[in-house]
Amino acid sequence: MNIIQKIKKQIKDNIILIYMKGTPEAPSCGFSAQAVQALSACGEKFAYVDILENPDIRVELPKYANWPTFPQIWIDGELIGGCSIVLEMLENGELKKIISNTVKKYNI
Repeated sequence: MNIIQKIKKQIKDNIILIYMKGTPEAPSCGFSAQAVQALSACGEKFAYVDILENPDIRVELPKYANWPTFPQIWIDGELIGGCSIVLEMLENGELKKIISNTVKKYNI
């Protein structure tokens, strides 16, 4: 499996996924920490990939996603955005709505 196939599989297999620096329990950058807090505030479980531990993903994902920075938040196979967008969506209620609708869609 090449790296793009691996990325596609991760996105397909995880309904809510964050590519971040570090882990949700120990983020390695402030943007990743804020994005984790936003996702956590929605009350649903999410998966993560630590790009610091996966340098191949760190290099290839920005090209695949056409999004140059981390964190990257993916919901139901679609790139939602990075830290600023997710924080804005949390503030206006859109993030919780998208996550809630996705969870209902998959009955999880």
